[in-house]
Amino acid sequence: MTTPARRHQARVRAERAAASAAAGESLAGASHYELMLAKLLTDIRRLHEIQSVARKIEVKREVLPEYADYVTGALKGGRGAQDDVLTTVMIWRIDAGEFTGALEIARYALRHGLTLPARYERSTAAAVAEEFADAALTALRDGGTFDADQLNEVRELTERTDMHDQIRAKLNKALGLAYIGRLDSDALVGLDLGYARSALHYLQAALQLDARAGVKQNITRLEKMLSEAVGHQPGRT
Repeated sequence: MTTPARRHQARVRAERAAASAAAGESLAGASHYELMLAKLLTDIRRLHEIQSVARKIEVKREVLPEYADYVTGALKGGRGAQDDVLTTVMIWRIDAGEFTGALEIARYALRHGLTLPARYERSTAAAVAEEFADAALTALRDGGTFDADQLNEVRELTERTDMHDQIRAKLNKALGLAYIGRLDSDALVGLDLGYARSALHYLQAALQLDARAGVKQNITRLEKMLSEAVGHQPGRT
């Protein structure tokens, strides 16, 4: 078991390694970074030997705590140098459902322009937007919920970056459906009106970006609900 003292030392080493290079530079040669990179490559090889996606996610959940102190130190001491450990852990956290922790890294990575390892074949912004959108859409499709505030932050973090329209449409669709999930019932009252309007806004944005986004029925239903709700407001006949 790792003791609090060892965890503190790991965070300090990570902080010092991250501070050893500035934005646009590489952390290659920083001893603690190289140590964690070697561990990462070992874990990646382990994942490559697994065919089951569900099992891969289980393994990621198993190993992610082993990177927690490194992430804390790297984010604290980092000056924007390229860090493949940090960006990989970000993606793994999304895969594992650790969305708050993934956003913590995403803020840093997008602010400093960190790139993903070549195997991901996407920009950091596109990957963050699509991975969050896919996670949300899967949860909502299965009858669960997803935090619309987190999706909104992803949208804000990535809105000035270039990516395929279909990815941005998917994120807007996820936002719209997440707001629909906040509605109490089909009878819109109080705060539900705001959620319904937000949902309609994002679903319409998704449709504008991708005509095949699969949101037309939701838009029609929301427009009808809003029309009926406005028609029943006091003072209207």
